[in-house]
Amino acid sequence: MLYAILMLAAAMAGGFANYLIYSWAYFPRHISPWAPPHPDAPRRHWSDRIPILGWVGLRRESAIHGRGFFIRPMMIEVGCVLLFPLYYGFLTQTNWLLPEDYRNAASIAAFSPWAHSLFAFHAILLTLMIAATFIDFDEQTIPDIITLPGTLLSLLVATLPPRTWLPAKVTWNQAVGIVETHFHIPWPMDLKWQSTRGLWFALAIWSVWCFALADRRVIFRRGLRRAIGYFVHAIQRSPASKWLTGLWAVGTVLTFGIWSVGGDPWRGLFTALIGLAVGGGTVWAVRIVASFAMGQEAMGFGDVTLMAMLGAAIGWQAALAAFFLAPIAAIAIVLVQFLVTRQPAVPFGPYLCAGTAIAVVGWDRVWNQSLGKYVEELGLVALYVLIIALLAMGILLMVWRQIKSRWILSR
Repeated sequence: MLYAILMLAAAMAGGFANYLIYSWAYFPRHISPWAPPHPDAPRRHWSDRIPILGWVGLRRESAIHGRGFFIRPMMIEVGCVLLFPLYYGFLTQTNWLLPEDYRNAASIAAFSPWAHSLFAFHAILLTLMIAATFIDFDEQTIPDIITLPGTLLSLLVATLPPRTWLPAKVTWNQAVGIVETHFHIPWPMDLKWQSTRGLWFALAIWSVWCFALADRRVIFRRGLRRAIGYFVHAIQRSPASKWLTGLWAVGTVLTFGIWSVGGDPWRGLFTALIGLAVGGGTVWAVRIVASFAMGQEAMGFGDVTLMAMLGAAIGWQAALAAFFLAPIAAIAIVLVQFLVTRQPAVPFGPYLCAGTAIAVVGWDRVWNQSLGKYVEELGLVALYVLIIALLAMGILLMVWRQIKSRWILSR
């Protein structure tokens, strides 16, 4: 009975993902049965909204949307029906998410409430990831309507009592145990982040994220002074500026209030904000360096907001792992994409979503047995390694740009 309910909920989640894919992209299409139909489409029926089966009836719109247009959205819903119960069983019925030392019946029973909270939150996150992936496939961009609510939801959930962070194994003071992967893992808690220093750090992350959502184009053709003037004027005239300012003000007040409460709510919110900064900041830094080195935009800003959402949801540790796993996942995605469409180029968003899925499903092996140990041993040196790797990537891209340009000129 439980799995039947899960399958029904999964089908509805797939339908919602299809609604987002076709109705909230930058170039909407009148395909979803939950959106207004195409003006030339025949009259729709209530049965068209039945998950999976409804697409069989919508085949009558093939003359408008193209032959076989219904296959992909129907398969998305079928995939959700299969995937969600499997993931539920993985979290609640197996012991693979826990460290090897805790894979026993007693640990699984104790972990069950935590696992159910994880599944409920991850199901929502997975729905948004599916929508972002296929919009990115279609348009090579990810709209803020997907990532903005997802980020705000992640920040909200982080402050609530249900345990929604992945489990990590720690060995402090010769004591071994499992804790939620908050911002300070793998190191012991540093109380300075519960002081005003932590508050100002959190407000800085929140402010930068709100600013990043605004129109940040700077035109230097007429000098720095005019560039700043144009920049300020553009922000003032942008329709999004008012609600972004309001969002920033409300978020600032709430952050101060949660910091005043302290305890688990503050620890959870600060963890989500650090994850947002690491996830989004890593992709943003790669975007800036790669764009400068190649002389053209290397990736869209939607990839930045997507990884910020994922980082806020799963923490900086899993976000960092997902970023490095993304190229591995890209191999399979590029192959499938090429076999289906004969197009070798694939946007970066699907890589990040696939890398996130691998990092979460293989969490114990990815973090507890591998990355977590290296991060704990390296400490702050790990940050310097990332910076050096980023600079090295920029140099290699600049060299490749020169080689490519000279090869083109020589032909």
